[in-house]
Amino acid sequence: MCTLQRISRLTIAGAALIGAALAPAVASAADKIVFLTSWFAQAEHGGFYQAKATGLYEKAGLDVTIKMGGPQVNAMQLLLAGETDVIMGYDIQVLNSIAKGLPVVTIGASFQKDLQGMMTHEDVKDLAGLKDKTILIATSARTTYWPWLKAKFGFTDAQVQPYTFNLQPFFVDKNVAQQSYPSSEPFQAMQKGVPANFFLFADYGYPPYGTTMVTTTKLTEEKPDVLKRFVRASMEGWKSYLNGDPAPANALIKADNPKMSDEQIAFGIKRMKELKVVDGGDAQSMGIGVMTDARWKATYDFMVAGGLIDKSVDYKKAYTTKFIDGMKIPMN
Repeated sequence: MCTLQRISRLTIAGAALIGAALAPAVASAADKIVFLTSWFAQAEHGGFYQAKATGLYEKAGLDVTIKMGGPQVNAMQLLLAGETDVIMGYDIQVLNSIAKGLPVVTIGASFQKDLQGMMTHEDVKDLAGLKDKTILIATSARTTYWPWLKAKFGFTDAQVQPYTFNLQPFFVDKNVAQQSYPSSEPFQAMQKGVPANFFLFADYGYPPYGTTMVTTTKLTEEKPDVLKRFVRASMEGWKSYLNGDPAPANALIKADNPKMSDEQIAFGIKRMKELKVVDGGDAQSMGIGVMTDARWKATYDFMVAGGLIDKSVDYKKAYTTKFIDGMKIPMN
């Protein structure tokens, strides 16, 4: 009997030791996150790639898969279908989704400034100087920044012609201005030797944030700790990408998007720093990634004024600051 009891105790003790040995391995299993970007890999996505490449996500206990977006990718649809956990979003898109009753929410903003702007010829010194110019914009602009530009500067629909993502009309006509991103069309103009100016709408008061992180309300309830770690590690990635050596992220960017050249990536990094898109505005005092109610209300207000959204929409459903409150990650 004593022998049986001794064997039983040894068996239990052995099992306990094995369980104790296995427990850390189980506890350290990384939480999986699928993050879908808004376009093909580029410098403007660099902070996320840097967090992946330098092990910041891994250090945070995350196994993050970054998937590229593109013109044929409906990110919001994939998010709602559970095919991705977080998408790279846009404030106006999220507010429109809230208006439709969709359960999505923004949890952080990579950029304090939206990257949309206008490329002009050298004679134009600011956006107000476009009143007598032909302005090329995409169809989507009519439900995003164009109503804001009209209200702000008095532009008219008569000035508008469609932007077909071909820069030739701009190159051959000094009276033409066109929608642009800071590191895209201006880079192409520079390569062609065509002098051009670029004006960022955010520097004139355009309120939306840029390159935001958007998820479902369900995930914020089920995995708040995972999302908070993702936001923090991503912001640390941006700090590393713009203040340190961007080479690790750049290698992943080029692996995902072989058409992206070293020159264009370098130009993109340079422009992000110059325009202070990550560390400008409230980020200077509140840390990168921050969002405020005032900014979201400003976006909502201009959308209501422009007839883009009904005033009955509760704009506060479009975002939550609980994942960035108290984080205060300085850029330097």
